[in-house]
Amino acid sequence: MKTPLSIQLYSLRTLPTLQNILDTVKSAGYRHVELIGSHLDNAASVKQALDERGLSVSSAHVGIAALRERFDVVMQACKTLGFTQLFMPSVPPEERQSPEPYWTFLGRELGQMAWRARDKGIELGISQPQLGTARASRWPDRPAMHVRGRRKRTAEMAGRRSVAGARRSRSRAMAGALPGPDRVGACQGPRATRHQSDEDGWADVGLGVLDWRNTLAPASVAHGAQWLVAEHDMPSDPARFARNSFAFLNSL
Repeated sequence: MKTPLSIQLYSLRTLPTLQNILDTVKSAGYRHVELIGSHLDNAASVKQALDERGLSVSSAHVGIAALRERFDVVMQACKTLGFTQLFMPSVPPEERQSPEPYWTFLGRELGQMAWRARDKGIELGISQPQLGTARASRWPDRPAMHVRGRRKRTAEMAGRRSVAGARRSRSRAMAGALPGPDRVGACQGPRATRHQSDEDGWADVGLGVLDWRNTLAPASVAHGAQWLVAEHDMPSDPARFARNSFAFLNSL
């Protein structure tokens, strides 16, 4: 598989320092990482830590509050760190059951931000199941789930498919649910193997029940994924997750 691999640093958040996190992912074999919003607040020091280890940034998550309050600072951080894909992962929990007008406004707001980001060479996208499964009946002119996962060839927003977010889906159903996102997160589905049953249903990529080798990975590539990003919300051993996931994805 020629699609480059990355790893979500949020998945290793229980390690004590950023230096420990970066040493762990480099030791596992990764050369690219996905940052979280707080890393953008210290872009220069994070860039130095990455450069010292020969790592580069594939993408980052940033909250809607940061985009609203310090948009230009976030854009400059992307440039400092040398990446062009930025994703807004979710809205605050207390807002996820908001009525339709909220989602209409949010969609327009994010669309306007995306145009502004594009002017600065940054692709702003949306991700995560909350944006698709909230109680809103429609995202501007389309169902919310459709907009979240749809490849937008002429519109503003990029899509990111988090495969593990569809908690009850089988692998072939998941492949059929990929309508063409620009980027597919390499997340192993929640039906864990027994030895990982204490990890909130998550599994290392390749060790769960979803068929990555024959179904999901080929479908991701066929639908234009620019990165495969390893993700695990609650690994009991972050280093193990990083090693296992890289070994499997690198074998595809």
